[in-house]
Amino acid sequence: MKTITNTTSTAEIMDIGINCLIENLGTIEAEHFISVLLREKSDYTKWRRKYFANISSDEFHDAAVAYGRANPL
Repeated sequence: MKTITNTTSTAEIMDIGINCLIENLGTIEAEHFISVLLREKSDYTKWRRKYFANISSDEFHDAAVAYGRANPL
């Protein structure tokens, strides 16, 4: 995985993002995901706050640690 820095260009970030989507969802579902994002008028920050509203900081930490162990850099 490429490290994103403050000098990473928008094109590079988009390339990394689309490759991540395709790798994890497949080409068709990645396209579907992008079309939903473009079509829906939503606030991503509000959505994430609602998503994590019922998760304690300990649960979040444990999940992040487990993910890091399962997906080392």
